[in-house]
Amino acid sequence: MNIPHTLWKLWGLKRNESLSPAKIQRIQQKRLRRLLRYAWDRSPYYRERFRQAGITEEALDTAPLSAFPTLDKAALLENFDRLVTVPDLKQAELRRFDAHNTTDRRPFLGKYHLIHSSGSTGEPGYFVYDEAAWNTMLPGIIRGALWGMSMPQILRLLAGKPRILYIAATDGRYGGAMAVGDGVEGVGASQMYLDIKTPLSQWVAQVKQFRPNFIIGYPSAIKILAELAQRREVSLSVLRVVSCGEPLGASLRRFLEDTFHAQVINFYGASESLALGVEGDPAQGLLLFDDLNIIEQGPDGLYLTCLYNFVQPLIRYKLTDRITIEEPSGRYPFSRAVGLLGRNEDVLWFEDGEGRREFLHPLAIEGFCIPGLLDYQFRQTGKNSFEILAETASAAGREQIERELRRQLRGILLEKGLSYLTFSVRFVEEIRPDPATGKKRLVLTLPRGERRYEG
Repeated sequence: MNIPHTLWKLWGLKRNESLSPAKIQRIQQKRLRRLLRYAWDRSPYYRERFRQAGITEEALDTAPLSAFPTLDKAALLENFDRLVTVPDLKQAELRRFDAHNTTDRRPFLGKYHLIHSSGSTGEPGYFVYDEAAWNTMLPGIIRGALWGMSMPQILRLLAGKPRILYIAATDGRYGGAMAVGDGVEGVGASQMYLDIKTPLSQWVAQVKQFRPNFIIGYPSAIKILAELAQRREVSLSVLRVVSCGEPLGASLRRFLEDTFHAQVINFYGASESLALGVEGDPAQGLLLFDDLNIIEQGPDGLYLTCLYNFVQPLIRYKLTDRITIEEPSGRYPFSRAVGLLGRNEDVLWFEDGEGRREFLHPLAIEGFCIPGLLDYQFRQTGKNSFEILAETASAAGREQIERELRRQLRGILLEKGLSYLTFSVRFVEEIRPDPATGKKRLVLTLPRGERRYEG
């Protein structure tokens, strides 16, 4: 998408900020009814599920959204080929394409943007955006990153050619890396990726050379950059910080604000819809982009209906985040989300025999796909050691699982410059979810008094 088109779409979304909540709801309903009819006409899966729920074609324009069936990830993976609305998308072909083009972000068949779903084990799943959906989503994330700025302010910022640093997992089809990359190109800024697998010494050299003034990424990774700035290992003049990919706690927000002397924006997105909401001011709370999505609050989590993706409709798709949704109030016409909980892992810090410190980010060590491995967790045991807790389908085959787990992990440690670490594999009967979030933690933390290896 070229710069004028991007800015035009962004201006349209900015105008929605000044509408009334009732007007936003009318926009929602208009887009919802179009999506429901499109899914009925072109998705055999949805047409069958709607009929099973007692919804006729005539009721598509009047039935409340709560009357429609829900969808979870397992059902999406099982019914992918029948759920999508175009015949040239087949899940097996997407997997082959992804396997041979892991670090190449080019679209599948030149027109479908492929996002590799997150998750610790099992076969990969995909969320697919065609050009129309992608070019609707990109202005949504730009609006969030530049939240609180007027169009004249945005144009002045872009005229200065901001240098944007993105710190996260960048070596695959991650939604954040792909969307930020295309979004930065769409506004004519310069950018640099800094992968969380890159050794810390290279961070310093690359940041010094690039001299970023706009930072986007995982808050846990941005925190490491802020600590480098505090120790004067890098010198930065930052206009804005955008946190995404992980929950941003109040204390970390204050630390980043105090260190960078810049506004911190908390952006909320997911692979299923990369533009879900934003928090510019903690006092206002997290605002949900009701002009792009419908998010319902259920007893067991959230249900997402993405209003702009017609090639892979997600209608009442279950998310595991836990929030309380409140009615719009204050300046903006959008719903408010309170108490967002999601994955919030601790970074693992290690130290070699000469006192050099290096970190291992949790999202750099997820994604193992090994037959028979159901789930796993990491637990640090010393300055240069950790253990992996592994849950398997059965006791049979554990020897092969351990060999493959060790092989893949050694490759990650080698890339990160952590080959000196030692680790063990311990098989357990079950890995339980964190009761506070409902999600299984990738990293088990020690009690605070025992944490001797933090950065």
